[in-house]
Amino acid sequence: MKKLLSAILAVLMIVSLAGCTKPVEPTQEEGKVLNLWTWNEEFWGFLVKYYADEKIDEYTVKKGDVTIKRTTYVSDNMAYQNALDAALLAQETAAADEKVDMFLAEADYIIKYTNSDVTMDVSKIGVTDFSNTYKYTVEAASDANGVVKGVSFQCCPSALIYRRSIAKDVLGTDDPAEVQAKLNSWEMFDAVAAEAKAKGYYMVPTPLETYRTFSNNTTSAWVVDGKLNFDSAILNWMDQAEKYMAEGYAPGAYGIWDGEKNDQMFASGKTMCFFGPAWYFNFCMGNAQDPDKGCKGDWAICQGPQAHFWGGTWMLAATGTDNPKTVADIMNTFINNEEVVEKLVRNEAQFSNNQVVNNKLAADASYGSEFLGGQNDVAVFAELAKNIKFQNITPYDQGCNEGIQTYVREWLNGQVTKDQAIANFKDYLKNVYPGITVE
Repeated sequence: MKKLLSAILAVLMIVSLAGCTKPVEPTQEEGKVLNLWTWNEEFWGFLVKYYADEKIDEYTVKKGDVTIKRTTYVSDNMAYQNALDAALLAQETAAADEKVDMFLAEADYIIKYTNSDVTMDVSKIGVTDFSNTYKYTVEAASDANGVVKGVSFQCCPSALIYRRSIAKDVLGTDDPAEVQAKLNSWEMFDAVAAEAKAKGYYMVPTPLETYRTFSNNTTSAWVVDGKLNFDSAILNWMDQAEKYMAEGYAPGAYGIWDGEKNDQMFASGKTMCFFGPAWYFNFCMGNAQDPDKGCKGDWAICQGPQAHFWGGTWMLAATGTDNPKTVADIMNTFINNEEVVEKLVRNEAQFSNNQVVNNKLAADASYGSEFLGGQNDVAVFAELAKNIKFQNITPYDQGCNEGIQTYVREWLNGQVTKDQAIANFKDYLKNVYPGITVE
């Protein structure tokens, strides 16, 4: 019954969200409570450190006379989206202090909200200066008519993150430029994987590690004209995943967040390559930075076989908010307050959504990441950011991206055949998105 209700709710939101809320002009007086919806603590932590006047508890801070409260649901299995959708459907009749004022969204489903009336034109509340932000972050937060509904505090070009010591043993160098020259295509990457294996190493911690590199370079969307579509890039990834398991280029078909995968980040790990943006260092590579078992400084980054981006968090303004001034102030702070933005880069290992700050640090010869052995990661990400394209995006991407990895993993682990894995994936999508045609 829960799955059925979730499926019905998902369809209602995707098909008819645009008509569920009437545009509301900002009120003159700020509400007493600003409700922020999130799926993790990343942005909330930055809000507490660099914006709030006072922290009340883990879920509440004060900014002036306004109390900011966060409501958090995990992102897995679309739990966050489903809970948020229910709240937005009730927005018009909700009490002022219970309304959603601002909520966060990811690239995998952001257009579901921007192309609806549940989000509002942020220029009407005072967010108008996008001159220093990266173009794709503005495009991602805009509706089909180009109306901007929110902003992102980060830009997320993704890099190949490699162990310097293993690269030296396998490639004879740990210099980022030289490593890039040896890993500049998937053919070269595969060849080095064989060399790594011969020396007792793994190329990646799991075949799922390369998924976002392929999925971010598709030439068509997951859903085309209402029908499920397998792009050639997805099929190529499946072929690579099968090969990497068969050849022993990965220790196992682990999930990207699994402990067995993350164990490969310890100093005792035998894996050379990981993939991720700047946020990945702080929020996913804790084992690598462990003071006792980690290998801080034994890492570096380069583009890898293909340029791509992964993720990103956007702040969207909810229609009906009674805190438009505070919502606008938060957004402007995290894209245009250069003092705050620079702290995000220096203190939090973020790659910000302010090109002035990023370019300043990229050109600073004294700036470098301790985690990356002194390498200036901002300079690398600044170049990679030039290649980001926000394309082939649908409201169904979270379910498709998570689902295909889940069911392919079952195949790679020998639980089902390849055909059964694809059939299971399709059955999953029929349940989650009954509004699309799955053949």
